[in-house]
Amino acid sequence: MNEERKIELKKPLDKMTAKELRQLCMDKIPEITGASGMSKEELLPAIKNELGITEDESGKTGAYKDQIRDLKTRLKDLQARRLEIPKSRRKQRTILRKKIHNLKKHTRRLSAA
Repeated sequence: MNEERKIELKKPLDKMTAKELRQLCMDKIPEITGASGMSKEELLPAIKNELGITEDESGKTGAYKDQIRDLKTRLKDLQARRLEIPKSRRKQRTILRKKIHNLKKHTRRLSAA
């Protein structure tokens, strides 16, 4: 098996269309040859094998664990910054609160994928 590579994905591999998977192969994974003639059922195992993604015991892929971990560290930093801002600076606190909300939403989406 090849060493594990990291590629930023906008959505899970299983949710991508065959056209999107082919484009991913052509743009970022040139090691997979003949991708333009493959079906989705053929592309998924080839891409997962090439990226080193394995199915865990729950059946979901762990493709987003690193992204979720990074988002959660950013989230904790923002929460700490929000607590440091005095209550008199309401606008800054509101901006940080919205950023925190968006990060939480993003992590939930990734973990559900």
